[in-house]
Amino acid sequence: MVLEVAAGPSERSQSMTTDASTSFAQRWWAYQQERFPLLAHGPLIAAFSFCAVSYSAHLRTGIAVMPSWPVLLVAFLSCLLFFAQLRIADEFKDFEEDSRYRPYRAVPRGLVSLRSLGLVFSFAAVAQLLLALLLNPEMILLLLIPWIYLFAMCYEFGAREWLKARPITYLWTHMLIIPLVDLYATGCDWLAAGHSAPQGLAWFLLASFFNGIVIELGRKIRAPKDEEEGVVTYTVLWGAIRAPLIWLTMMLLTGLIALQAAALTQTVDLVIWPLAALWMFSAVVTLQSIRRADQLRGFLFERLSGLWTLGLYLSLGALPLVIRPFS
Repeated sequence: MVLEVAAGPSERSQSMTTDASTSFAQRWWAYQQERFPLLAHGPLIAAFSFCAVSYSAHLRTGIAVMPSWPVLLVAFLSCLLFFAQLRIADEFKDFEEDSRYRPYRAVPRGLVSLRSLGLVFSFAAVAQLLLALLLNPEMILLLLIPWIYLFAMCYEFGAREWLKARPITYLWTHMLIIPLVDLYATGCDWLAAGHSAPQGLAWFLLASFFNGIVIELGRKIRAPKDEEEGVVTYTVLWGAIRAPLIWLTMMLLTGLIALQAAALTQTVDLVIWPLAALWMFSAVVTLQSIRRADQLRGFLFERLSGLWTLGLYLSLGALPLVIRPFS
């Protein structure tokens, strides 16, 4: 979404000096702004969760229907908490490296502690559990799937050094959490309604997986001046020409999978045009970037990844609700 929620090198300019006079609320507000900015991530997570519920309902019933507000609220809050937990898990996993290479970040410089983040993580899990119980107690079984995978991710599947030495394997194993969170969000529709998962849902989950890869690649395409010691970016791994091209290719693949998901709800005509426009615009930016790779503007790829994510989920989940009733 998630969506990966890590920030880039701009944190260096955003980091603030902390002292004993900084209040508890100020510290957490600053942490939110630096590491999990709600204004940036909130709309993406809202589109992510809304699409999961509405697409599932459309697939299950055969018509575009507006999900109920309780279902939408539970899906959104649960997903928001999942992505917050992912950020917190990263703080624990990366603490040693951050302390060595990125001491400006919130936890190494003492803005908040790992202990307090662990408490927030636990409170988030309790909130997710209560939300599941309120919607349908059977949701707890579905909740266990992303929880278990997230727990394994916290410990890098017991193979931290092996994964670190294989960046591509590290990428796809960590992006698998995205469709698992999406599976839970869709369950707020089908499982809460007492049904089994609708046939064809796998195409939507696959689109979420590859969209997660688009976001992850986009946030780690950087200009040479923005590269940091200890951070393996995809421009370091593949170069300033290949990395943007691979990012663009993954976007195209995501779009094609999304069109297959749209075909199952007979909404290809609604989905193809916004995705084609976004991809062509991204292709122009990519070609301009690789022509002058020495002046690569990495932030553009992160922002385009976010714009693409909004377009993908809104076209799959929201457009049928807006256009189909009047067509």
